[in-house]
Amino acid sequence: MMKKLIIGLFALSVNLLSNMVMAAGPSVPLMEANNDLTDQPSLQRGAKLFMNYCLGCHQMQYQRYERTFRDIGIPTEVGLEQLIFDGSKVGSHITNAITKDDAAKWFGAAPPDLTLIARVKSPDYIYTYLKSFYKDESRPFGVNNIVFPSVGMPHVLQELQGLPTPITKEVEEHGHTVTKVIATETDGTGELSVDEYDQAARDLTNFLEYVGEPSRLESEALGIKVIGFLIILFILAFMLKKEYWRDVH
Repeated sequence: MMKKLIIGLFALSVNLLSNMVMAAGPSVPLMEANNDLTDQPSLQRGAKLFMNYCLGCHQMQYQRYERTFRDIGIPTEVGLEQLIFDGSKVGSHITNAITKDDAAKWFGAAPPDLTLIARVKSPDYIYTYLKSFYKDESRPFGVNNIVFPSVGMPHVLQELQGLPTPITKEVEEHGHTVTKVIATETDGTGELSVDEYDQAARDLTNFLEYVGEPSRLESEALGIKVIGFLIILFILAFMLKKEYWRDVH
C-alpha cells in the first residue's frame, strides 16, 4: 500500500512540474507540428538530423540506439554505419563525450538532455522553436529566438535554413512602447527551401516526440484491444444475465 502511495505521489509531482514548466513558458503563439508517429520515413529523417546536428551537445541518455533503430524501421547494420559516429555499440545509450563543466563554460549552461523534452515542452513548442531563430549580432552566437529570448545556443540548422532576419513591431507592454520581434524572414542562403526546412523541422520534432514515449503506439494498440475485449465481455455477461433471470419472477 505504501509503495502504491509513493508511486502515485511521484506521478502527481511529475505532472504538476510539467504543468508549471509549460505555464512558465513564453506567451508566443505556437505553430502546429502536426506530427505523425506512424510515419517511419519522417522519424528516420528526424533521427538523421538529430545525430548529425544535435547529438554533439544534447544527449538522449535514457534512449538506446538499438531500441530506436528497431522502432523506426532502421536496419541495425545501416544504423551502425550511418548514425553512430563515435564507435558506440548498438546497445548503448545515445550520449556524447562533452562534459557538463565544459558545456557550461562554452555555452553558459549545460545543454539539457532531450529524451523527454517533447513531453515537458510539447511538440508544438519544439517545432516553433526550430523555426524562430533570427539574426541578432548582440548575442554571443549571433542569433536569438522568438520563443526562447536570449537563447544560449547557436542556430545549429543554419546551414539548412539560412539565417533569418527579424520582423519587428512596436507593442505596448506595462504602459511602455517596446519593439518586439514577431516573425522572421528567411534570407534564402540555406541549403533547403522554405517548405523543405519546414518538413525538416517537423521530422526532427516527430523524432523527439517519439523518443519521449517510445512505447506510445504499442500502448494505444493494446488499449484498443483491451477495450474491445471488455465490450465483448460486457455483451456476453449481459446475455448471460438475461438468460439466468428469464424464469425468475
